[in-house]
Amino acid sequence: MAQIRQPSHPVGVIARVPLPPPALCGFLLLLVLVFSASYAAGSAAGPVAPGMHGTGTAGSTGDGGAGGSGGGTRDMPGMTDGSGH
Repeated sequence: MAQIRQPSHPVGVIARVPLPPPALCGFLLLLVLVFSASYAAGSAAGPVAPGMHGTGTAGSTGDGGAGGSGGGTRDMPGMTDGSGH
């Protein structure tokens, strides 16, 4: 007796690949567009304060510019710390 092979799926039915919901795809697309627009706007605006330097410069006292010795104003000629010295 000959065996007849049956197809694994009925004829006319297409196997579906599981896809994420359309709402999730739309949300991710919107997220990418918003971040791209914000990056472009930030790049066009340039640096916020071009003259500012990092806090780790040589000559800093490590106290963040606070203190009675005027350590935070040493690298700014003509500036005083307001303590009357």
